Amino acid sequence: MRIGMILDKEFPPDPRVENEAVSLINNGHEVFLFCLKYLSNEENPVINGIQVKRYKTNKIIYKLSALAYTFPFYSIIMSKKIRHFLVENKIEVVHIHDMQVGDAVLKANSKLKLKTVLDLHENRPEIMKFYPHLHRNLGKILISVKKWKRKEEELSKLVTKVIVVTQEAKKEIVNRVNLLEQKVIVVPNTVHKTYNKNFELHEEIIQKYKGSFVLLYIGDTGLRRGLLTIIKSVSKLKQSIKNIKLVIVGSNSSDVILKKMVSEFEVQDFVDFEGWKNQTLFPSYIKASTICVSPLHRNLHHDTTYANKLFQYMSFEKPLLVSDATAQENIVKKAKAGLIHEAENSIDFTNKVLELYNNESLCIDLGNKGKRFVEEEFCWEKTSEKLIDLYATLEK
Repeated sequence: MRIGMILDKEFPPDPRVENEAVSLINNGHEVFLFCLKYLSNEENPVINGIQVKRYKTNKIIYKLSALAYTFPFYSIIMSKKIRHFLVENKIEVVHIHDMQVGDAVLKANSKLKLKTVLDLHENRPEIMKFYPHLHRNLGKILISVKKWKRKEEELSKLVTKVIVVTQEAKKEIVNRVNLLEQKVIVVPNTVHKTYNKNFELHEEIIQKYKGSFVLLYIGDTGLRRGLLTIIKSVSKLKQSIKNIKLVIVGSNSSDVILKKMVSEFEVQDFVDFEGWKNQTLFPSYIKASTICVSPLHRNLHHDTTYANKLFQYMSFEKPLLVSDATAQENIVKKAKAGLIHEAENSIDFTNKVLELYNNESLCIDLGNKGKRFVEEEFCWEKTSEKLIDLYATLEK
């Protein structure tokens, strides 16, 4: 089957898009990827079997994408490019990566009437509530989260199949939009079995944290991710754990607030802001860590998704300490790979860290179970089976 994936940004990188495409190719399909480029001389390469087709865009069109469901300009511009891509490559099924470009795809497909799959990487309308530009100036006036939510519901009804990333997300959208259970497929973001083997170890990172009790956080550092909870906790933990070190690998415009709090709590010597790093360095940071954390705040988005980093952590046998955001709590409990703390409760977080600090055998047991869970049950080789099955049904 000739599958046309639609991604309204540059490629690479995008791990989810690449993982899905390669899995489909390995199962006998042809995958053509529509994506964008800003330079005219960029070629159309084949990457891991993916036939990449790059279409010219510019920064103005990129900015219009934020207004996709306020004004029709973005969808009209994109639909023309997408229709050309669908016809030129004789596409048989259209795979839409996230809802932002969904309306444009349906416009392009209005006469072709190809089967469509809407791959919702996240609950976009809910997460938009936390975008700073939606609370300022024109963004507050022009961008309506309610419109995006209505559009997500409309698109979900019009497409052939919907893909979400967790069981919790499936339950939420099925109930909200009144979809048939069998229309929604769960394809989580996970790691490959070999994630903890196929990597280059950066010894300088290992040596930097040798002898430290490292709490590791990898990812976006926006305030809703819960790092203020950990910073408050470190101000208490440093009294009991003299060699404690909070290592933050990631960044966000709100880092100025985090750094201010680090200063106010006088924990400058116990917190390292490493900034954003290439993902090839993640395994080395994980190996250097003692406990890996994900202190997300509770909201509808966080309750229905979990970060890929959880499985990266598990793959390296690290005990987890995560907040009680529903989806990640459920998966960590299922794997028996870590402890749960109440979101935004620094006292509870502190107590759970001390429980792990004082019980090395518990840390080892949680780490072992997490690794086993990833290798035997929740690696990409297993979780992608639902995606393969979906396309097998679409061929009929």
